Amino acid sequence: MSKKIGNQTYKLETPVHIFGYSATVGAKESNGPLQKYFKNVEKDDTLGEATFEKAERKMMEKTIAKALKSCDLNESKLDFLIGGDLLNQLVTVNYTARNLSVPFLGIYGACSTMSESLAIGSMLLDGGFGDYIACVTGSHFATAERQYRNPLEFGNQRQTYSQWTVTGMGCTVLSHKGNGPKISMVCMGKVTDWGVKDIANMGAAMAPAGMSTLTSFFEDTNTLPEDYDLIVSGDLGKLGSDILKDLMEKAGYKLGKNYVDCGHLIYSNEQKALQGGSGAGCSACVFNSYLLNKIEQGTFKKILFMATGALMNTTVNQQGETIPAIAHLVVVER
Repeated sequence: MSKKIGNQTYKLETPVHIFGYSATVGAKESNGPLQKYFKNVEKDDTLGEATFEKAERKMMEKTIAKALKSCDLNESKLDFLIGGDLLNQLVTVNYTARNLSVPFLGIYGACSTMSESLAIGSMLLDGGFGDYIACVTGSHFATAERQYRNPLEFGNQRQTYSQWTVTGMGCTVLSHKGNGPKISMVCMGKVTDWGVKDIANMGAAMAPAGMSTLTSFFEDTNTLPEDYDLIVSGDLGKLGSDILKDLMEKAGYKLGKNYVDCGHLIYSNEQKALQGGSGAGCSACVFNSYLLNKIEQGTFKKILFMATGALMNTTVNQQGETIPAIAHLVVVER
């Protein structure tokens, strides 16, 4: 019997609970509006390592360990580790998995990786392919900026429509067991490209993908935005959020006060992050701190979590290619 609803949405038959979770952020992120929700903070962005890449890896290792500790689970019990990051060949999560004796699936969805890993993990558990799955995603400002844009010492002026890559990690442990928030449905996105070429304008590149996934989900489930306590996009930032709201309204769906964006939430105006946060760690750390905390408290009972990702690299961008994007969605209920 198919679990597919409509074109892109799947309803899980067996409850998939969030069994444990953890988030880690850097100093800049810990000073933003969500600071009281970030329990694990690294004030030194090198974490005592010789390179920023090693620092990013160490942050991921520590976040996974804390997520497992939060649910008193030994890593030997994990059936899968599913994760990704922004660096070439997924070196952060690959090298992290090297130190864990766990079957590993490395995925690349750019900044959509957190929701993508949750969707894949939930479907694996619903299919009976395990009991415990850890989903991990993260980014580091220093590693991502010099890979995608300019050397850190270049000191170039940032465009007013650009975003700030979040130094942060998030890890979610999924299981049939426990009584934590559950994932009830997933909606897998399609690659969308509306011709944006500006590598600094991530919000404009990713907003159409968010619109594509959201409208497909509402059509598949015959629901409306007001049927949910909160609709959360990944890291569109302020500009991208405004574009998404305009696109959704033209598609017949008005996003109201129950819509927020992780990139818009994580920094204050005083922190000079321009349009807000970006990076795979943005939605990962906000989801695994603020959002899950609010769901457990009962503030939100049913949310749509949709992380968005830009699927380009510097080589093809310099060759004049446009920026394809994608967005994946999971429904999380109390």
